[in-house]
Amino acid sequence: MRKEYDIILSAEEEFARAVALGVLVTKPVSVWQTLIPFMFIVGYLRRGSVDRLYVKNFMFPRKMAVDAALDINSGENRENRLLRVEEAIKEWLNSLKLYSHGLHRNQMEVIALLIEHYSRLLNSDGDTYNSLVKSAYNNRENYKAFLSRLSLAEKEVDRAIIEKLGETENLRQRLLAEQLQVEKRRNMDVEETFSD
Repeated sequence: MRKEYDIILSAEEEFARAVALGVLVTKPVSVWQTLIPFMFIVGYLRRGSVDRLYVKNFMFPRKMAVDAALDINSGENRENRLLRVEEAIKEWLNSLKLYSHGLHRNQMEVIALLIEHYSRLLNSDGDTYNSLVKSAYNNRENYKAFLSRLSLAEKEVDRAIIEKLGETENLRQRLLAEQLQVEKRRNMDVEETFSD
């Protein structure tokens, strides 16, 4: 299971970087950044910092979920392991100044789906993420059904973030841009995995 674990984490990090890059690329470069080389460099470094922060925050709940799936598959009591995840997610949300009961509950629903998904992948055969997915889900329809459930749960997390922070056009646009990139990347992954 350790090989599958490494494949899963690597694929999720790559996915997060692709989404972050897709969101950043959609933002136009300002005139000042093209006219003044220093401004371009500052903008580039700022985007790199935003990219790393996005990947870190995207990966935190996924790393918690894949670690929990590995522990549960290795025999640890599921309820006890979920309690540890729940506490870690609460601390993480507090550190981001995002904690609310609703957001915590919604994030745990996403994590529960991810634990189920990662458990399937950890028990599958394959040398790549796509081959693990194909082995775990057998066909496109089964995998798309899981992705649909995950997407709905993630939208509830976004809704809870808006509820916590207050709806602004900037926040709404940022979350929408992320949702669109995630959907685009997932559709590409489905096509790549089940292309034959």
